[in-house]
Amino acid sequence: MTTQHPHRGDRPTLEPFVRKLEYRTKLGKADRAALLALPHTLKTIEQHQCVVREGDRAQYSCLMVSGFSVRHKTVAGGYRQIVAIHMKGEMVDLQNSFLKTADHGVQMLTVGTVAMVHRDEIGNLALERPAIGRAMMIDTLVDASIFREWIANVGRRDARTRIAHVLCEFALRLKLAGLGRLTNYRLPMTQQQLGDTTGLTSVHVSRTLKSLEADGLIQRLGQRCIGITNWKTLADVGDFQSGYLHLRDDEPKLRQSMN
Repeated sequence: MTTQHPHRGDRPTLEPFVRKLEYRTKLGKADRAALLALPHTLKTIEQHQCVVREGDRAQYSCLMVSGFSVRHKTVAGGYRQIVAIHMKGEMVDLQNSFLKTADHGVQMLTVGTVAMVHRDEIGNLALERPAIGRAMMIDTLVDASIFREWIANVGRRDARTRIAHVLCEFALRLKLAGLGRLTNYRLPMTQQQLGDTTGLTSVHVSRTLKSLEADGLIQRLGQRCIGITNWKTLADVGDFQSGYLHLRDDEPKLRQSMN
């Protein structure tokens, strides 16, 4: 079930997106106001429902207000590869503001609320206000950087390294979004979905998680809750280096906790 509520600018709704853009680019008051005034439609979407279907004419970009979503590609035989995960404050598919057709699907990983912003509104704002356009371009480039890392993860790392890498990335991104701690967080994915992310079967994912737990690197603290008991060793096992996330240089406490 999907419920819709039209809005003409909503500070609490769009503020997380503005903060995310400002993480790497300074915006003036007028730019912030223009972003916060973007007309949008709020939708509450159930778990597993599609936000965008591959092949659809791209009309909207969606901001994650709550919950988690994934981008995915479906190949011959019906197999699915998850290529990205998105969480609160992230705009999914800014590319849809400039491309005509969605080249992949977006599906809700959990129940959540999204703010749908029409492509014309995004495109016009990016062209009219260069600082906003630059901020959006940087955000899209960081997405592309994460895509490249995920390709390397699936293509050139073994199962143990793949899973450890994903667990480290989730920990760091959830902490930055204020949704978890670096060493303790709720993993919003089933073993099957982790398999779709890492190119492994759910059985292989289960065995790998048990192996990491047996080695004292993680703890499974109830349903889908992960505790990282040795961050540095897990990062070493996962070949995880945060450079591809392009963190700001003024994150000393976070960087210190990762050493």
